[in-house]
Amino acid sequence: MAFDYDLFVIGGGSGGVRAARIASGEYGAKVGIAEEYRMGGTCVIRGCVPKKLMVFASSYAPAFEDARAYGWDVTVGGFDWTAFRAKLDAELDRLEGVYRAGLTGAKVTIHDCRATVEDAHTVRLATGETFTAKHILIATGGRPFVPDMAAEAGAMTSNDIFKLDALPKSILIVGGGFIACEFACILNGMGVDVTQFYRGEQILRGFDGEARGHIAEHMRDAGINLHVGTDVIEMKPVDGGTWVKSTDGREAVYEKVVYATGRVPNTDGLGLDTLGVKLGRKGEVVVDEWSQSAVPSIFAVGDVTDRINLTPVAIREGHAFADTIFGAKPTKPDHELVASAVFTQPEFGTVGMTEEAARDERPIEVYATSFRPMQSAFAGRPDRVMMKLIVCAETRKVLGCHIVAPGAGEMIQLAAIAIKMGATKEDFDRTVAVHPVMAEELVTLRKPVRTA
Repeated sequence: MAFDYDLFVIGGGSGGVRAARIASGEYGAKVGIAEEYRMGGTCVIRGCVPKKLMVFASSYAPAFEDARAYGWDVTVGGFDWTAFRAKLDAELDRLEGVYRAGLTGAKVTIHDCRATVEDAHTVRLATGETFTAKHILIATGGRPFVPDMAAEAGAMTSNDIFKLDALPKSILIVGGGFIACEFACILNGMGVDVTQFYRGEQILRGFDGEARGHIAEHMRDAGINLHVGTDVIEMKPVDGGTWVKSTDGREAVYEKVVYATGRVPNTDGLGLDTLGVKLGRKGEVVVDEWSQSAVPSIFAVGDVTDRINLTPVAIREGHAFADTIFGAKPTKPDHELVASAVFTQPEFGTVGMTEEAARDERPIEVYATSFRPMQSAFAGRPDRVMMKLIVCAETRKVLGCHIVAPGAGEMIQLAAIAIKMGATKEDFDRTVAVHPVMAEELVTLRKPVRTA
């Protein structure tokens, strides 16, 4: 059977674009891609990139204070959201153009509309056109989940923050994951009065417990009204914003309310369930280690599979798919020891096992330190950083590394290389420290603070 395309990709995010470019540009496959919104997906348009630029923007207020402590005569006005927003929009336009140029340069045919799957080898565009493809790749990502009560009251999601015409004077952020915590820190740094509710006992569930507590303490010290064990039980629009009643009896009006209570895969209405593609509890496409679904011609990568929802992982999955199917190089994406960063203030970098997970499996040693770094200590700020290594007591391998500090994301990338290679605690000990830098503490931790 002759197909219109060797590969048709639904979704123009990082994973889908990488798969399309490699399949077409490197292996000569005939590839089409459909994207209903903007090329670049969550990361480029409404996630990692604009969020990180907002992190940068929000971090200058304490930097100005530090500058004065170091002898600079600094006069600072208020933060101009309108000016920043204009530059942010221009940068996202530029990056979308880069993504489009990459696809065009690789000879991928772009369809700027929604696509659904009609059968195992056919996709239908919103324009009414249909195309056949030997292989179909689902890379539609995910979206924020908002409970009905919040949606009816007009609550925003993280997507909406990037589109604000003006910063609110007050905001309630509901949720305790990394998205909620990052935006709480960002908006607080921009001068917004931030309140955060999380129904669990501590923010950042799933991360290392000691690091979670360290970050929560810093967020409160920075002025964020963080309340754990707290959830919304009632909310409604009122003059001046949204009235909210919480489980602890608190009642208040907030100019804006943001829900960051999880994300769900974008599989609704794609037609997958009627074809025999297995979907999980959250609607994710269930795939095997080759990213293949229950229908042999249909594959999926990225957040729509709900494996590890990180942009670099989606890119690796998309590349591995293209290598396997079109490059005659069978490749499985590697999901072991994936480092990540949470861009709270201070940042949190992590790779490997948490202390809690490791001690449930084997005897461990924990090496940890908390101290005031030189730069902030001189400026008179009380901020403390935390560094922690989890070590297997038997093999001596470093099982996990957790850093809460300015620039932790940069540090954890390099630590992850050593840990991925199987470095032992003695390998860290043999490494001569770089002085004076915060990261030198990683190779000068000589005695465990506890064993388990």
